[in-house]
Amino acid sequence: KSGLDPGGAWHAWGMACLKAGNLNSAREKFNRCLKPPMDLNQLNHGSRLVQEVIQHLESTVKPIVIADDDYFATLKELEATLRTRSLSLEMMCEGKIQHNSYYQECLFYLHSYGTNLAIISFYMRHDCMREALLHLLNKESPSEVFIEGIFIPSYESGKLHMLENLLETIDPGLESWGVYLIAACKYLQRKNYYHILYELQQFMKDHVRAAMTCIRFFTHGAVSYTELGGKQTWLLKIKDHLKVYLQEVSRSSGRKKMAFTFRKKMSATDVSRHINTVDLQMEVTKFLHQCESSGASQMTGSSLPTLFGNNNMKMDVACKVMLEGKNIEEGFGIAFRVLQDFQLEATEVYSKVAKQLVKQQKYSEIRQLLKCVNESGVAAKNDGDNIILTLNVNTFSLLWIQDLDNLIQDMDSDENKIQAYVMCNKLRSAYLVSVRQEKTRAVQLVQHVRQLAENSGDDVVKAICAQWL
Repeated sequence: KSGLDPGGAWHAWGMACLKAGNLNSAREKFNRCLKPPMDLNQLNHGSRLVQEVIQHLESTVKPIVIADDDYFATLKELEATLRTRSLSLEMMCEGKIQHNSYYQECLFYLHSYGTNLAIISFYMRHDCMREALLHLLNKESPSEVFIEGIFIPSYESGKLHMLENLLETIDPGLESWGVYLIAACKYLQRKNYYHILYELQQFMKDHVRAAMTCIRFFTHGAVSYTELGGKQTWLLKIKDHLKVYLQEVSRSSGRKKMAFTFRKKMSATDVSRHINTVDLQMEVTKFLHQCESSGASQMTGSSLPTLFGNNNMKMDVACKVMLEGKNIEEGFGIAFRVLQDFQLEATEVYSKVAKQLVKQQKYSEIRQLLKCVNESGVAAKNDGDNIILTLNVNTFSLLWIQDLDNLIQDMDSDENKIQAYVMCNKLRSAYLVSVRQEKTRAVQLVQHVRQLAENSGDDVVKAICAQWL
């Protein structure tokens, strides 16, 4: 008569019937006020009214009373009980749920009015993981339901291995679980749970991604190569994962194509290249670890370069190896391999090293660098000259005058010598080299030097140039 919503009254009546143990009457009352959710895959446990019904039914179930004698069971009996419990999980669930009217009533309400997440969470609460997984598969629920309802509760309660065993039992190839497993990996990565991620990737036999996680373990948080020296086991694990992947690829290529849809794929060429990178990183790590241990290391920086970074970082590795040895020659071989393997801009790296050596006043080391470059077998005729020319005027000023003269005189090309003398404002020396050139070219060069002398107010060199011309 008053037009009020009768839903609350039906719900209260239904709860009263439940409390009185009149389950059939309760179903009838609740049928008038409970409705199934619009989206079964929404990430909640359904309406508050349904949750209240489930909570009441679960709290009504009497706990199993353990007889006093059971407390004195031997350890062997206890172990046997635990083993049986884990092996016959499905049987236990059926026994616990099927033979209890209150649990059956819970399932009725959940299937009628609850979400998939609510149903799965109910199974998980009552140690029925297999039922939870099968429900997930049958309803083709999205990966978010798997993460919230099954995966998070499993690893939080220490049951990740049990989950893995069940996934494999239901589908030995794991293909049915591919979408869910990849989603779990992404979730763990977002949470920075890399140890659980690595364990899961090994279970998935996703060797390429497992190798990538090992790279993270090797590089993350390290501030010195002494520290990386103690983490070299991760480099060995990377190689192991990549080698196993190569074996699996070669085995499957001879047979009918296998549907490894969710595992990361990589060409055999790329895998071999990555294995070479790991080998080279091991050499770099041993060398720099030794340098740091002996106190030869002088370079410090905020970031620690490795060969797993971008090209700029790889170039930093090559520089570091050359600069941190007892001398340039000691680390040049490894640095040269880094430059060759990754096809890096060698002149740019050599120039960076030369600038560092100038700052450290190591003139003899610069000459040794130029000697190593010229003897490397792949240097162009003027590569050594170009390294010197990349040093700017401010850098030149850090060298002793005699060292600078010797460095320029060692250059191959007269044109480059003139350019170098001009850069460091040694116009008289530039004039002396210019006049030794072929007459037409000499005239052009001397005119250029005269103009520079006039601009800088060097009347002596200007007069000499004018007299020669």
